[in-house]
Amino acid sequence: MAANGGDRDHVPERQTRAPVVVRAIDRVNGWLGSLSAWLVVIMVVVGAFNAFARYLGRYIGVNLSSNAYLELQWYLFSLVFLLGGAWALRDGAHVRVDVFYERVSHRVRRWITVLGTLLLLLPFTVFSIWVAIPFVRNSWRVHEGSPDPGGLPRYPLKTMVIVGFALLALQGVSELVKALRDRGEPPKDGTSVLR
Repeated sequence: MAANGGDRDHVPERQTRAPVVVRAIDRVNGWLGSLSAWLVVIMVVVGAFNAFARYLGRYIGVNLSSNAYLELQWYLFSLVFLLGGAWALRDGAHVRVDVFYERVSHRVRRWITVLGTLLLLLPFTVFSIWVAIPFVRNSWRVHEGSPDPGGLPRYPLKTMVIVGFALLALQGVSELVKALRDRGEPPKDGTSVLR
């Protein structure tokens, strides 16, 4: 279930020259991105169940929903965001100022990618991980749970903040390496690393 409808397990020939580590990062983030796409489906089903159970429960006078289901829905949303960020970067589906980016040459796009990754993306992800570590460590220390009765534990989800930003940083390194190795104009078949 790829966001762009294509088969992202297929690595374009132009990228087969990339180092093994870069291909591995791309493959892992592709797999986790596909997982996050399926988490959207699960999240929608859980949300629909919550709504149905709430109204049916009111009708029959029995509480069919719980805080665990409500929290599961936003936990899934968090996982989609945290696991899908690196996937979006890999597939060029992240937000960028296309008004400028699409009008410049391939070479300028390559340097925008290099400088943006070095000056913005990597410092931001490292800072985010650095800030999250004490927050996550404390959550694990106290085995933080939901303040709501019947809620879910919070410490595993908070750990995913670090994992998500680490995956984004790794994908940033992958995109940086690909941008530095890409020397020519984009091929006619659209398989350029820099979309």
